[in-house]
Amino acid sequence: MEMKLTAQGAELTVTLEGRLDTTSAPELEKALGGQLGDVEHLILEFEKLNYISSAGLRVLLGTQKKMNAKKGTMVIRHANEMVMEVFEVTGFLDILTVEKG
Repeated sequence: MEMKLTAQGAELTVTLEGRLDTTSAPELEKALGGQLGDVEHLILEFEKLNYISSAGLRVLLGTQKKMNAKKGTMVIRHANEMVMEVFEVTGFLDILTVEKG
């Protein structure tokens, strides 16, 4: 997985490419953990993310909880059909704000 973090004021955009799985999920969790301090709006750009596993879902859920606790927002943008299907099957569409690609 490739990851790019772009901060602009209180907004952080995280662009992911490849697979968010057991191997890469800890890397994302660590990167987000160190960056969320002053972030009020988190954007996760999934246009080039082609796979997400339960480990990736766990990181997203934990991050959403952190953003909720600080009264911030988290949006997933440009999720492809495969990722959307995972969100639908797991019920994550009821938990996360997801914009389909």
